[in-house]
Amino acid sequence: MNILVGYDHSGVSEALLKLAREHALAFKAKICLMTSLEQGSTLKSEDVQRAESRLDRVMALLKADGIPCETKVSVSYLGAGEDLVKYANENDVDEIIIGVKRRSKVGKLMFGSNAQYVILKASCPVVSVK
Repeated sequence: MNILVGYDHSGVSEALLKLAREHALAFKAKICLMTSLEQGSTLKSEDVQRAESRLDRVMALLKADGIPCETKVSVSYLGAGEDLVKYANENDVDEIIIGVKRRSKVGKLMFGSNAQYVILKASCPVVSVK
């Protein structure tokens, strides 16, 4: 079994990783920790390096628990939700675990929701964590 974790080092990351760890141990699954960064004029190489460093630290913790794990920092013109779904479809992902950020209804209407996109478009089960 393959579990994709959309990791952005936000406030829900600790709960997200706890659930991913529990699922990986219960289902003898492999975890892919993925951070999606949107390509643009404000993205710097330091942002990519910081994301890779954070993922490496988390991967080390999971591997210490005996959980097979890999990381991926994706830089593309896609939104994070689109990027996660694309990766899941191309890599036989069985479950996606994502964090949900709280936004006002107006904020969701204007900016969309990556979590909403993943939940509606993914071809596998999606577990969301608040």
